[in-house]
Amino acid sequence: MTVEAQPPRNLKPYENVLETIGWTPLIRLNRVVDGARTPVYGKAEFFNPGGSVKDRIGLAMIEAAEREGTLKPGGVVVEGTSGNTGVGLALAAALKGYRCIFTMPDKMSQEKVRLLKAFGADVVVTPTGVPPDHPDNYVQTARRIVAETPGAVLANQFYNSLNPEAHYATTGPELWEQTQGRITHLVAAAGTGGTISGAGKYLKERNPHIRVVAGDPLGSIFAHYHKTGEKGEGHPYKVEGIGNDKLPSTLWFDVIDEFREVGDREAFHMARRLTREEGLFVGGSAGLITHVAVRLAHEVDDADALIVCILPDTGERYLSKLYNDEWLRENRLIEPERLTAGEVAERKDGAEPPLVAVAPDATVRRALGLISAHNISQLPVLRGDECVGSLSESALMSRVIEDPAVLERTAGDVMEAPFPVVEAQVQMAALGRLLTRQNPAVLVRRDGAITGIVTRYDMVRYLSQ
Repeated sequence: MTVEAQPPRNLKPYENVLETIGWTPLIRLNRVVDGARTPVYGKAEFFNPGGSVKDRIGLAMIEAAEREGTLKPGGVVVEGTSGNTGVGLALAAALKGYRCIFTMPDKMSQEKVRLLKAFGADVVVTPTGVPPDHPDNYVQTARRIVAETPGAVLANQFYNSLNPEAHYATTGPELWEQTQGRITHLVAAAGTGGTISGAGKYLKERNPHIRVVAGDPLGSIFAHYHKTGEKGEGHPYKVEGIGNDKLPSTLWFDVIDEFREVGDREAFHMARRLTREEGLFVGGSAGLITHVAVRLAHEVDDADALIVCILPDTGERYLSKLYNDEWLRENRLIEPERLTAGEVAERKDGAEPPLVAVAPDATVRRALGLISAHNISQLPVLRGDECVGSLSESALMSRVIEDPAVLERTAGDVMEAPFPVVEAQVQMAALGRLLTRQNPAVLVRRDGAITGIVTRYDMVRYLSQ
């Protein structure tokens, strides 16, 4: 077995970790484009040392504060962040000896909180569902901390022009050089707007025909504002770090040609596809952006075009969320298992037999004994592989209390209507439609024989789990 030599990278040592920021790789997407002729490349910003695109702006904002004299030795850097900007600032602060305090909305993942604390930062978690001008909003909380803390400065990423300028100086030129000027579309998202504004402005100056397309979460106000000029009302969504309910000055709407809205479900689905099909372990924002880029690639349908989408951060920050099936199910962001009737019947808990039934000539005493022994509420009456009737615990007990002689009568004498019978491969949705107040159970047939039963209780228990 032979191993091919790789082209040389990082040939010279670096003075510190900050020198490794930028020049992230551009990687072609293959499987997730679903056969699109238009090539799509992902700018893998999670290769930055802090794991996100925000590393590019952290150092720039701290050095600007130093030049202006507002940040002095021993000072404190404060910022309201979704997590990634905090890491970028913390990287630079760690080398320069500054303390950091970050405020974050409570919808952000615990991985981000722990990561910031790992860099020695203090983290203040604020409620998500408050308006941008509310005192408890994470940006307003950061401003209050600055006012109360001696030597503190606010990085102010939403209103700091160095944010888009950093991308104009780095991300845009990198994309132009990496694509040899062939880029025709840039797809990114806006949180602060720095990435798409700065990189988009640079690229349009090099080629005015390049289209800049923004992906926006459903619930953000950006897409509506771009279309109508009216701010509108935002509402909560699960994708982190992009979209907004306010209009930052670092978002240059005149650079962006189009906004496209994407829901949480589509964003998370694509992020998981990028991980499983492309080996690119990314967060939900990358999934949203790539979803837009792939849709755009099919619309453009031109092998000579070249679409670049920004992949903002690593999936390691979302292991408890979008990479957690249980969390996705709790938030109705993943399709439920498409179980069949046979699978539902087989998944019933306990060591009880899959089907308890009586023949038409069995006594009511025998039927009640089975109901009691197996703690069930209804009993099918079977003649061979045919359901000819049913017995319910409540109806039998009522009749026995009225007339104890009923105990010696046969099931055939007192049985009610038979239960419906479905084949084992019938989907659970169809099974659910048969379970009604008048029809509390459905029998399951496999290979010609009745092998199981699914009750309304079984169905409710499965859905609640």
